[in-house]
Amino acid sequence: MMSKKVIVIGAGFSGLSAATSLADQGYEVTVLEKNATPGGRARSFGAEGYTFDMGPSWYWMPDVFESYFNKFGKSVSDYYDLVRLDPSYTVVFGEDDFVDVPASLDELKALFERWEPGSAARLDQFLKQAAYKYEVGINQLVYKPGRSMSEFMSLQLLLDVLRMDVFQSIHAHIRRFFSHEKIIKLMEFPVLFLGALPQNTPALYSLMNYADISLGTWYPMGGMYKIIEGMVQLAEEKGVAFLYNQDVQEIEVEQGIARRVHTASGTFEADVVVASADYHHVERHLLAPALRSYTEEYWGKRVMAPSCLIFYLGIGKKLNNLRHHNLFFDEDFGPHAHEIYSDPKWPAKPLFYVSAPSVTDDSVAPDSCENLFVLMPVAPDLEDTEELRERYYDIIMNRLEHLTKQDVRSAVVFKRSYAHRDFISDYNAFKGNAYGLANTLMQTALLKPSLKSKKVKNLYYTGQLTVPGPGVPPSLISGQVVAKEVAKEYALAAGQREIMSK
Repeated sequence: MMSKKVIVIGAGFSGLSAATSLADQGYEVTVLEKNATPGGRARSFGAEGYTFDMGPSWYWMPDVFESYFNKFGKSVSDYYDLVRLDPSYTVVFGEDDFVDVPASLDELKALFERWEPGSAARLDQFLKQAAYKYEVGINQLVYKPGRSMSEFMSLQLLLDVLRMDVFQSIHAHIRRFFSHEKIIKLMEFPVLFLGALPQNTPALYSLMNYADISLGTWYPMGGMYKIIEGMVQLAEEKGVAFLYNQDVQEIEVEQGIARRVHTASGTFEADVVVASADYHHVERHLLAPALRSYTEEYWGKRVMAPSCLIFYLGIGKKLNNLRHHNLFFDEDFGPHAHEIYSDPKWPAKPLFYVSAPSVTDDSVAPDSCENLFVLMPVAPDLEDTEELRERYYDIIMNRLEHLTKQDVRSAVVFKRSYAHRDFISDYNAFKGNAYGLANTLMQTALLKPSLKSKKVKNLYYTGQLTVPGPGVPPSLISGQVVAKEVAKEYALAAGQREIMSK
């Protein structure tokens, strides 16, 4: 009888997804989480009556979440309540130049038409292509484990790939349809979630525009952590055991097989290990040098998605001129992007993002108060000091106050910052990155770090440094993909043993 003990390292989206999927197939699954609570980058904390989501704040691709819960006979509504935001978000192009992006497609087309006559019809054409890419990309390509070219060898899939503009940039693709500067900025914004410049991101990812415009921007009441709570509840219903404050120190390997996982407080026997922790950290710090699939030179050449500087702010009054999601694009993105990707440094004139979930949800802040999550994307692997954080706090607050025409700083009753050294401390994040591996053409599918170790037979990886890539829905999918690979390979091994025993 084959033993079925699985150790999952990390309780972020991908780890929870993998653990639940394997437990549902009869595996005995234990999740070892470094921190005191589950969620990884999607953890939450409370202070002074405020509840702050620590990481992800955008809920896109609702069908991916619904599909996940449906696999286990459940629905999203069994665990949390979703509301669709309208407007989806606001873009601040400059003083007195705030644009609400409406949830209604007809209203969005009318907005585009005012800026650029004829663009409404071109938006329909653009979205028709994007819908096709979404259907093929999200329902087929992202569920591929990316381990062999044979996965992509069906004639229909090859034809689909050729139709999806894989070898053209989203930067060029958008400009085939639109010329107005504001429209281009709005259309390029969603691919920033993928961690690369539009010039380096395949036009395949116009599927993100479909997710934005056609599927909408949503919010789980109570905060994004409600998703984590729902996933943990489902996992526990399936028999998954969770152990917290378990900082893994070593994966013990014998004859090419991971046998035990050691933490500071105990040792755990394993038949399969799934690492949802930082891929680079697992390779460099949990495995012996001879057991690493990739060299340090390899990792040094990876194009990382940005890190970020975050401020969690409790405001002791209600604010004006802010929506739930607010993108401050009042400065040119070109120089800021250059300072992230080409010449890494702290930016001179940064763009930034403000989420004010208390606009939608009274439960995340005290009465007549506001909850702000302020994020500025920056290059990974930068010096991170309190002095630098405070400098950028002042830069951001000066612009926020000027553009929204109100005093904010004097009403701050709680403030916490978070950047590179916190990502390293809390998540062992490679170079202090926030979003994983950038989705460039040369880091797609088979060209990503493999979801299975090349040196350890029963060690698998899941999350934002392997397939399918960064972001919450891809991480949710990543866990399902690796669970399917584990189940497939161990079922095959069991069948082979049974044949040989006869």
